[in-house]
Amino acid sequence: MAITQERKNELINEFKTHENDTGSAEVQIAVLTEQINKLNEHLRVHKKDHHSRRGLLKMVGKRRNLLTYLRNKDVQRYRELINKLGLRR
Repeated sequence: MAITQERKNELINEFKTHENDTGSAEVQIAVLTEQINKLNEHLRVHKKDHHSRRGLLKMVGKRRNLLTYLRNKDVQRYRELINKLGLRR
């Protein structure tokens, strides 16, 4: 269910805004999106895993708050991130 450290490092390198960036909103949203996608696959197989479902809902809420923050702060960065991640189809 969890993403590997290598995959997380790839996401950080792809979405970072400056050289030592590991915690910007873009990076956090990208990592959360990857975790959400993995957990969705897990829940398709294990339909009765309600504990993991609760964790999924918490991650979705956290990502939603980060997206709202980014949209309010810089609309252009928000739109680029949405297109890159394939959200809001």
